[in-house]
Amino acid sequence: MDPITVLSARLGEHLSRLEAQVSTAESCTGGGIAEAITRVSGSSAWFEAGYVTYSNAQKTRQLGVPPPLFEQVGAVSQEVVEAMVRGAQAASGARFAVAVSGIAGPGGGSPLKPVGTVWLAWADGARVVSERRQFDGDREAVRRQTVLAALDGLLQLGGE
Repeated sequence: MDPITVLSARLGEHLSRLEAQVSTAESCTGGGIAEAITRVSGSSAWFEAGYVTYSNAQKTRQLGVPPPLFEQVGAVSQEVVEAMVRGAQAASGARFAVAVSGIAGPGGGSPLKPVGTVWLAWADGARVVSERRQFDGDREAVRRQTVLAALDGLLQLGGE
């Protein structure tokens, strides 16, 4: 079975045990994390909402990311994904949330943020954990690795 589906099923079982829901806030994955979670039968019991906020305007409109952050640190940053994850929690009411923003390529990279740079943030109630990852490969590979990391991080944060 596909590793993404395996992780999604484990996450669903874990969230069911906790009687908790999760929401996603996605940029570079374009809804891939939400798609992975909802592959699993019964996911309506633990998946609350997904926000695909590709533009900065939508990150602000849907998730409440303060506009000055984009000028100060850029969309692919710790500050922005932490604001995104908090916004997803607030908008959905879910206990758990995950947010991602990155440069999947093939263009868009810079010396400071090369293609494959992804920031991820996970929230459980008041707790937020974030990290910067550097993934290799083409656009599809970067997006796939991001989905895997997002799901794995949710499981770790939730104490599985």
